[in-house]
Amino acid sequence: MSVLAEVFAELFSMFAGDARLSLGALAVVALAAAAAWFAAPLVAAAVLLLGSLAVLVVNVMLAAWRQT
Repeated sequence: MSVLAEVFAELFSMFAGDARLSLGALAVVALAAAAAWFAAPLVAAAVLLLGSLAVLVVNVMLAAWRQT
């Protein structure tokens, strides 16, 4: 049972380790869901792709800036 608890603890720390990245990903998914509801699926796909890339780039740049 402790192995299962360790696995869940590791999964939780993986997603909650960087709150800014997690919140950004949730925001992108929410925007893509709203776009899928109100617009064409292609718009939702574009929001998901571009939003994910933007969140990734911003988080990498912030991490690099913190280390300098």
